[in-house]
Amino acid sequence: MDQALHRHTLVDILRRSAAREPDKLAIVCGEVRWTYAAFHDIVERLAAGLAKRAIVKGDRVAVLARNSHAFAALRFALARLGAVLVPINFMLKADEVAYILHHSSARLVATDSGLVDVARAASALDTMVETLIWIPGEERSTPTPGLVRFDELAAEPGPAPRVELSGSDLAQIVYTSGTESAPKGAMLTHDAVLWQYVSCIVDAEIARGDLALHALPLYHCAQLDVFLGPSVYVGATNVITAKPTPDNLLPLIARHRVTSFFAPPTVWIALLRSPMFETTDLSSLAKGYYGASIMPVEVMRELSRRLPKVRLWNLYGQTEIAPLATMLGPEDQLRKPGSCGRAVLNVETRVVDDTMHDVPKDGRSIGEIVHRSPQLLDGYFHDDERTLAAFQGGWFHSGDLATIDAEGYVSVVDRKKDMIKSGGENVASREVEEVIYRIDGVSEVAVIGLPHPEWVEAVVAVLVRKTGASIDEAAVVAHCRESLASFKVPKRVLFAPSLPKNPSGKLLKRELRKSFDALFTAPR
Repeated sequence: MDQALHRHTLVDILRRSAAREPDKLAIVCGEVRWTYAAFHDIVERLAAGLAKRAIVKGDRVAVLARNSHAFAALRFALARLGAVLVPINFMLKADEVAYILHHSSARLVATDSGLVDVARAASALDTMVETLIWIPGEERSTPTPGLVRFDELAAEPGPAPRVELSGSDLAQIVYTSGTESAPKGAMLTHDAVLWQYVSCIVDAEIARGDLALHALPLYHCAQLDVFLGPSVYVGATNVITAKPTPDNLLPLIARHRVTSFFAPPTVWIALLRSPMFETTDLSSLAKGYYGASIMPVEVMRELSRRLPKVRLWNLYGQTEIAPLATMLGPEDQLRKPGSCGRAVLNVETRVVDDTMHDVPKDGRSIGEIVHRSPQLLDGYFHDDERTLAAFQGGWFHSGDLATIDAEGYVSVVDRKKDMIKSGGENVASREVEEVIYRIDGVSEVAVIGLPHPEWVEAVVAVLVRKTGASIDEAAVVAHCRESLASFKVPKRVLFAPSLPKNPSGKLLKRELRKSFDALFTAPR
């Protein structure tokens, strides 16, 4: 029987949306506006152009680029050919990019004008890269001489050649950005990604009528696969931008009458602190999503107060589960503050101790979050040892510590690596952060553990003040003493103009630890 009769892959969802509503606006990016029919046609022609460049099923193709319509088209064109997308963090240095190119055996790199120098330098190292492709960005730019041009590839007459595809074929290898010496390449099939899309559509209520703004980097699976992919699946309209700053985002929401927007807590905080917030028409916004890192409870309450008509979702997960695992819906934001909710439709989640037994569902006992799901990775590319470790006991180990209550609501306590061991006692950095966020005048805070000659690790808070606030170290320490056990109270409170973050908005605590590593050994 012809496999195409039953086929369900990433490219099929675009074709079906284009067949249902060919004239509906699919993609808006800068001056570009594509209907679903035009989007599908460009993907077919782009795939034909890539095929002419000898890209075949199973080839790994890296994308080192900022958000654009071209990035979205390339994502589906690679799926059309059965090629494997390898998205790369554009903040990496050339040697870090080269590691991913080498490890994945990527044959082709697509890049934009702003990143072409890094792409060239990385490709020239120990890699198998044969071709660099220039893709346009959100703003007009001049094609880079010597690179194959996106528009030339997309000018190839379609359709692309027929390729035998199935849901079990590999769709993407996404390299994790952990603290380990070498990043891991999570292998995700079409099936895994599409099961996750279904979970997003059902539990996060992604719908055909949405007008979604995609502002966080598409190299990150949260924006690519929790929002853009499911939105294409249902036939929603998508505004793509590469600039997740308040002075860009707020006008875009107003101009396009955006109804749906995702951002990590750091971006939501930046919007709330912007002087434009109160003067921008945000009345169209109906759905707000946060994730990628823990939302401070006080900030979530401020969002609910200042955007009372916006329904909020907390989405939690990680790359290896494609990436959505649990969800806290709008009805539970104030009832279960700080929780990341319960497992989504196609995920089974437990919180277990070191012997793989469930911890008590009392909301206090701490264990590790583990998952089973068709959304999970097939393993880590060329890394059997870490694959085996991740699936010990027949469940995927997240590395996140959490509690679970009697209703099954999970609350992340900390990453295992972020748990502070001070004077023999465990201190969850999140607990201290939540207490500090209650102080008027605190914009952002990160709590870390630093080497200490007496305590082994000392609790240290790095704080960003709100504009005009005069809060000092003594006030923060006094406030913490009122709410926390003495061993949890910060030994030092440091002030900074901002906190280091990656392009996805995650706080880079490892950078803070590196910056202040010698705090208790250097003279004050």
